[in-house]
Amino acid sequence: MSRPTPPTYKTRNWPAYNEALKRRGSLTIWFDPTMTWEAAPTGKRGR
Repeated sequence: MSRPTPPTYKTRNWPAYNEALKRRGSLTIWFDPTMTWEAAPTGKRGR
């Protein structure tokens, strides 16, 4: 027996949705300029 598909939601009132996001608060992302990305090369493109 397979699982039922979860319902999909579509935003229809974009101005109200954007206002609700603004009222939720701020999202602050901190970047450290001294941090370096040192991943080993895999030879493949993309992730």
